[in-house]
Amino acid sequence: MDKFSGQKRASSHLFPPIDPFDQRMLDVGDGHHVYVEQCGNPRGAPVVVLHGGPGGGCSPAMRRYFDPSIWRIILFDQRGCGRSRPHASTRANTTWHLVADIERIRHTLGVDRWAVFGGSWGATLGLIYAETHPDAVAYLALRGVFLSMQRELDWFYGGGAGQFWPDQWNRFLSLVPEEEQGDVIAAYNRRLFSGDLMVETRFARAWASWENALASMDSDGHGGESPADYARAFARLENHYFVNKGFLEEDGQILRDLHRIGHVPGTIVQGRYDMICPPISAHRLAKGWAAGRLHMVRGAGHALSEAGISLELVRIMRGVGEKRTKYGL
Repeated sequence: MDKFSGQKRASSHLFPPIDPFDQRMLDVGDGHHVYVEQCGNPRGAPVVVLHGGPGGGCSPAMRRYFDPSIWRIILFDQRGCGRSRPHASTRANTTWHLVADIERIRHTLGVDRWAVFGGSWGATLGLIYAETHPDAVAYLALRGVFLSMQRELDWFYGGGAGQFWPDQWNRFLSLVPEEEQGDVIAAYNRRLFSGDLMVETRFARAWASWENALASMDSDGHGGESPADYARAFARLENHYFVNKGFLEEDGQILRDLHRIGHVPGTIVQGRYDMICPPISAHRLAKGWAAGRLHMVRGAGHALSEAGISLELVRIMRGVGEKRTKYGL
């Protein structure tokens, strides 16, 4: 089955496309302006959508996981990516800047408490935000869990996933000299921030292609060639965060601080065959999160667009929306 047919089938589970009723560029300080949009019901239950990467940006498809008659859907492009400016900038761009940006958006839009919906890096950011501001979070919906731990980076950039995709891994690895292949993240960092636009773009596309190739169960092993601007923002930001260990105090900080959200209800949707974020992280998260529930989706990988993942997320958010008063939304 080709990738297109899988995406088409996934889209059949989503709500129809909608346009924003509000779009703005929000000055968050440090020279950054963040793109923010609102869709759905202006008086509905608020939900903020956190995209992946870091550096992935939000897309119109992300609006479609929520019943627009019930939800006030808030999306934004995190610092340095998508429509936010300056593009591909890592200056004043850390996890804690993003957490502060989310709070700024909440206050600017007059939201008391909201649901938080995020996948991959969006799940990481959602957890850190919730642990920092637990009183602002009514519900957490997480997909493809990444806990920003060294073992996860070692898996994806140290040869673990490469044992399943050796041809793609070799192509990704071969772009750097053999003497630098012991630390691929650092090796790519030197090229992604070389100051030579052609070099940065070449390595950015390779970085994005490696991840894209492993995202879906339907993958034929070709990650494609991302547009230069997108790839450069995605790769530079992701690499910047990974080099800096997510800007966390210690490895495992998210698990350490789970007690702060023990009372916050939520659901984890995890693909059983996720090659980018293996299920062990979702399992450990669920084990330590008192009010969290884990839904393992068989026959699914990492991508938000996979049919089983999309179906489960839509089902969950429909249920939360129908019981919004129970969750204080």
